[in-house]
Amino acid sequence: MRFAAIQHDIVWCDREANFARLEPRIAEAAAMGAGFVLLSETFSTGFAVEDERFAEPLDGPSSRFLREMASEHSVVVAGSCPELAAEPTDDRRPANTFVVARPDGRVDRYRKIHPFTYGGEDRHVRPGDDFVTIDVDGLRVSLFVCYDLRFADEFWRLALDTDVYLVPANWPVSRREHWMALLRARAIENQAYVIGCNRVGDGGSLSYVGDSKVFGPNGDLLADGTEAGETILYADVSADEVTAVRERFRFLQDRR
Repeated sequence: MRFAAIQHDIVWCDREANFARLEPRIAEAAAMGAGFVLLSETFSTGFAVEDERFAEPLDGPSSRFLREMASEHSVVVAGSCPELAAEPTDDRRPANTFVVARPDGRVDRYRKIHPFTYGGEDRHVRPGDDFVTIDVDGLRVSLFVCYDLRFADEFWRLALDTDVYLVPANWPVSRREHWMALLRARAIENQAYVIGCNRVGDGGSLSYVGDSKVFGPNGDLLADGTEAGETILYADVSADEVTAVRERFRFLQDRR
């Protein structure tokens, strides 16, 4: 399957403007043969956790946009957005929800387990509880979001049942070296593809330069958005390649 990661800017808390910017890029990725299109973390709002406009209902405008794009272009389209719980609860914080929309209307959701306390996300966003691995045309795809990347043990926990890790992010330029090193490390240590899709531009007093990457199961760099501005990264991903690397270098079986 061909994956496309759209490295894009975000208009602060203006969903309609972001939908209008992203729609032609999704169409472009589909025309280039992508079967899975990945957007950034909080693709429709930016990381505006303190803004009253940030939260939206479950299956609100952002997830509906993903579903519409998936249906229109016959591709899987995914990114994270802040969704409230389906039923009223005492905790009115949204979850940072990685929504994966399929062309047939099915939707998978992973709620970010690790809110970013250093940036105050924990005060405004409720944590998720469950890991999520989905099947996409025979590929086992595990879902994480941004800060989750720092917690290697959780990637390890899913490794034997994962071919591809996806990590949408809003990772600022001040810690870009961490982002790039951790993406490659997660690929090498788990012998799986890692696709990190980060935003560019400025938002909330922070700057972002993208550095989106696709690493193969042997740690090889397959696509690179460094210094590219807004762009689309493409990579062809194969479960057979994951199996071949793991059979040639039998490292995972030695974990204790």
